[in-house]
Amino acid sequence: MASEQESKTRLWSIADRIGAAASFLCAIHCAALPFVLAFLPLIGLSFLGSHEFERGFVLFASALAMFALGNGYRRHRRPLPLLLALPGLILLIIGVTFAEHYSIMLHSVMVTCGGFLLAAGHFVNLRLDRQLGHAHHGHAH
Repeated sequence: MASEQESKTRLWSIADRIGAAASFLCAIHCAALPFVLAFLPLIGLSFLGSHEFERGFVLFASALAMFALGNGYRRHRRPLPLLLALPGLILLIIGVTFAEHYSIMLHSVMVTCGGFLLAAGHFVNLRLDRQLGHAHHGHAH
C-alpha cells in the first residue's frame, strides 16, 4: 500500500505532466496560430483563435505551474524548474496582455517562448522528483 507521501508525490507528478503537456501545447498553438488562423473557421475551431480562449489557457497553465513547481521545490529544493518557469510565465502574461495590442508576431514569439520555458520547468521538475524518489527508495532497501 502506498504511503500518504507517495500518493501526494504521485498527484504532483500528474499535475506536472498535465502542466508540461498544457504548456507545450500552448507553445505549439501560439507558434502555429498566425499560420492557421484563416483555416480555423473552416474546420469549426475558430474559438482556438480567440484572445479569451488564449487568456484562459494561460491562466490555467500559470496557476497549475505555480502550484506544481512550488510544491516540487518544497520536495527537492532545486531552483532550476522555477528559474525556467518564471521567465516563461512572465513572457506568457505579457504576451497575452500587452504584446497582442502591438504586434501579432511579437505576441506569438513571446507566448511561444513562454510556453516552451514553462514546459521545460515542468519536465525538469518531473526529472528531479523521479531522482528524489529513486534516492528515497534506494535508502529503504
